[in-house]
Amino acid sequence: MDSHLNRFFAAYPLEKLMQTIPTGLFMVNTDMEIVYWNDEAERITGYPASETLGRHCSFLEGTPCDKHCGLFGVDLPKPITGIGCTVVHRDGHRVELTKNIDLLYDAAGEIIGGIEAFVDITRLKELQNNLKEEVAARTVELEHEQRNLSAVLDGMTDLAYICTEDFEISFMNRAMQELFGEIKDRKCYELMHGLPRICDDCPLPQITQGENVRQERSLPITGRTYEIIHSPLYQADGSVRKLAVCRDITERLRSETELKQANADLDAFVATVSHDLRSPLTPLIGYSEFLLEQYGSTLDEMAVGCLQEIETTGRRMQALLEDLLTLARVGEVARPSQPVSLNRVLEEVRQELDVQILRNKARIEVADLPALRVPESLLVDLFRNLLRNALVYAVDTDPLIEVSGTELHDRVQLRVVDHGPGVPTDERERIFEPFQRGTGGEHVAGSGIGLATVRNIVRLYDGRVRVVETPGGGATFIVDFFAEK
Repeated sequence: MDSHLNRFFAAYPLEKLMQTIPTGLFMVNTDMEIVYWNDEAERITGYPASETLGRHCSFLEGTPCDKHCGLFGVDLPKPITGIGCTVVHRDGHRVELTKNIDLLYDAAGEIIGGIEAFVDITRLKELQNNLKEEVAARTVELEHEQRNLSAVLDGMTDLAYICTEDFEISFMNRAMQELFGEIKDRKCYELMHGLPRICDDCPLPQITQGENVRQERSLPITGRTYEIIHSPLYQADGSVRKLAVCRDITERLRSETELKQANADLDAFVATVSHDLRSPLTPLIGYSEFLLEQYGSTLDEMAVGCLQEIETTGRRMQALLEDLLTLARVGEVARPSQPVSLNRVLEEVRQELDVQILRNKARIEVADLPALRVPESLLVDLFRNLLRNALVYAVDTDPLIEVSGTELHDRVQLRVVDHGPGVPTDERERIFEPFQRGTGGEHVAGSGIGLATVRNIVRLYDGRVRVVETPGGGATFIVDFFAEK
């Protein structure tokens, strides 16, 4: 092995090897005169070996070398590594270096000179300085934002506080200070909830991951319920704190409870009244029909007309009560587990309305409709009311009714198009209110509940309904059922 190494070093002398090192390298004798200068040293400083060999190394104007050179100083053990230095480039600009220095010895152990290896870190220093400046600027910006945030929070009537990652409250706004008093080294779970330990549903782990968290909590100190929005608040040092804004929703919750109870009472009232009123209508209509059939030929024209009016009014009242019952029960049906075929629903409605369709000589064209996860009974109600509306108001002008549906990226859109007189612009919202009818329906039988039922069904499943003008004349009812969240 030694013979191979000897041949290698004979073929590649030490100087040739040193020129391949990607580090600036030079050697000096004990008088600090340069005796060796490699190519990388020339690239870094701009000085070729021909201008450096034999010169005192101080011509590089090194800092801090010009004040005290530690190469031959006995008070500094060798080697010395990783020290910073600057030298003057041949073109006059300063070059930042990091270097290692060591002594050279002869075979007898006597010091014969020194060696220095260095790397140009000028660009790295510039990047570090730029980074420091950016960090400093961002720190000032964040501090400014924090001051502005504090001012905004102090102006709020909602309670607001900030806590650190170790649950310590670092800020409370004025509204919260008035409630809790001054704070000092208090944990959020102690102050807010009177607990000796971290809350079971503590949102802080999610906050530190950048998430926003909403909670409803009761505070023991007030006995009231709050909606608390927890948000991450990023600090200049890269840490994350939690900002919590607490809005008192006690009255809102009470109002919602009362409203739900009132709605339930109203629904029960409507159902009871509708049922109780419907019971006497059946014999009233039945007796009118019986008298007309059995004694119609013996009665004069006025008596027959009175009986017909009784029957007609009874049937109108019966239809109104059926509509009221439908309106009252909307909202009580859960979504089915599987989508419902709208084409099958529409065929069922067409069969139900077959007599009215034939009597009005209407023509209903149905496109291929998408499926929808809405209860079938309510979809029947929806299409029944939309088609009845078109049959009552539109087919005398044009018998065509078109039904189509489109599955869009965020919703299913259904259209029922007629080519009748249309709906005036100022009535397009009003016709969806209970017992409200357009001016075109003044002389047409109806309860004014059908379109209100459509709107209630659609709203129940996060949708909307509206009416626009059909190109060329008529009304187009558009129903949007948005995708489930």
